[in-house]
Amino acid sequence: MLSQPFIQSPVIDVESGSPHSPPSTIPHSKLLSLNKVALTLHFTQATLMLATYFAVDSVKDFTKPVLYTYAKYNATTNGFDQSSSFAFDLPIGLVTPFFLYLSALAHLVCVCCPGSYISQINSSINRWRWYEYALSSSLMIVMIAVLFGVWDLGNLIAIVGCNASMNLFGLWMEEANMPAVRKATGQKVDWTPFFLGCLAGVVPWINVMIAFLGGGDYGNIPNFVYGILGGYFFFFNTFPVNMILQYAKIGKWKDYRYGEVTYIVLSLLSKSLLAWLVFGGTFQPNGN
Repeated sequence: MLSQPFIQSPVIDVESGSPHSPPSTIPHSKLLSLNKVALTLHFTQATLMLATYFAVDSVKDFTKPVLYTYAKYNATTNGFDQSSSFAFDLPIGLVTPFFLYLSALAHLVCVCCPGSYISQINSSINRWRWYEYALSSSLMIVMIAVLFGVWDLGNLIAIVGCNASMNLFGLWMEEANMPAVRKATGQKVDWTPFFLGCLAGVVPWINVMIAFLGGGDYGNIPNFVYGILGGYFFFFNTFPVNMILQYAKIGKWKDYRYGEVTYIVLSLLSKSLLAWLVFGGTFQPNGN
């Protein structure tokens, strides 16, 4: 369960990983160096975007309305009509850099607390990764959903809840399948959190596709929107594939650290690509 206590494994001088899993060929220094690189690139890109937002009026002016809907009694028909009210304008160019800043913050924690980070890795878990994903990827999917026309506040809150839950199920997957826990209980890999995470993760996709397909006029949709859709679909599926390879112990993924390296690279590539695609959308006509 998610509430299971954290069982620490000693940091081994020969950098061979956890005593409960096979030796690793990936040293602590490589993991920390990758975190430093990811920290630098996430932070640099986010800062560049933020500077552009304040310097370019068209980017600053690019907003999308967020509405909230409710049922309102109609005395004429003696029934209820659906009504919408304006909640706020969402500044896409201002908010987008912050899911890169959140990623940079997570890598900064790993770099500044190497003992705790490596101790978790030796136990085949990285809690900071999942907490960061729950925040940063939820913010990212909100930006994407808004660009696709999901402007209802209730839908956006539901998207955040489902996406955050998906990532917390990822944390549960690692908690439930730590080598020390499995050795103590004699259990095989518990895939329940993985399947529950997949169920939660498909809901934001449904919302986005309803908005996309409902728009109809596909010929007039800007190319960057198709880029976001394709990029999001591709990278969305690479993360669960990485987890499957880890826990099925296929090839190099028998080493948990190889999966950790893959997560770092996938996170950097996916967030960088999607951030620039979303941010690039702010150079389009506002269309409100």
